[in-house]
Amino acid sequence: MNTKVKLNRAKLLISCPEKPGIISTVTNFLLEHKANIVHFDQHTTDPQAGIFFMRIEFDLEEFDSTFEKLEKDLHVMARDYSLDWQLSSNERRKRMAIFVSKADHCLSELLWRWKSNEIPVDIPMVISNHTDLKELVEGYDIPFYHIALSQETKGDAEQKALELLKGKVDFIVLARYMQILSPNFISHYPKQIINIHHSFLPAFVGANPYVRAFNRGVKLIGATAHYVTNDLDEGPIIEQDVQRINHRYTVADLKTAGRHVEKRVLAEAVSWHVEDKVLVHGNKTIVFA
Repeated sequence: MNTKVKLNRAKLLISCPEKPGIISTVTNFLLEHKANIVHFDQHTTDPQAGIFFMRIEFDLEEFDSTFEKLEKDLHVMARDYSLDWQLSSNERRKRMAIFVSKADHCLSELLWRWKSNEIPVDIPMVISNHTDLKELVEGYDIPFYHIALSQETKGDAEQKALELLKGKVDFIVLARYMQILSPNFISHYPKQIINIHHSFLPAFVGANPYVRAFNRGVKLIGATAHYVTNDLDEGPIIEQDVQRINHRYTVADLKTAGRHVEKRVLAEAVSWHVEDKVLVHGNKTIVFA
């Protein structure tokens, strides 16, 4: 894996109604702005009347002046061709807040990948409804905020979190945060909150899913990373993976295997989000991974 970040690299995500000539229009537009295309991916839901998706990575020679003009001109092209677009650059790192409870496996994986620059983000804060992981987080020189939460204080707790987040983060990762976010909270970060859960849902919902899976004799366990919506655990899926198990696995073995899958799946989903490889279409995602 190449963890070196090229600061003169930009990424353009586009979605629009399928139409002839859209690829040449966009690539010629980039050529006119002296962009050197280094990666190109595209997908259409239907070649005749579907939705067209495109992701382009490109380098700019005189980045500061060229990027600003390119962004300005994109507004004009988007209006003329009915494009939805998102332009980003490596020069500005995304800012990620992490929400946790007591489990540390997903948090530790994210922090390790962040420290090794495998996930090139800034982490302004970690927020938790418990203090168990305070020492771990502060060991990375990242601010840790404890916001106690109960059913009676949930509204106030979310408001405190929103005040901490305001203007400081671009997206949020729920790294085994064992609380359900309210629609009001979610509305502040649409398609910008990533959650991880075990893939036993909906077959093994509720408490003790690994015990119930063990009793059922499952042969696969897994995990799902998805964007958070108001419909619990039904948001657009970013990444999933499974691990095969057998009759020799105890409940403890299932939990260990589940943790390994969860942290891997969540880290991959976060990486793709940071690298602007994910486009949301309805309740699905297009992932150019």
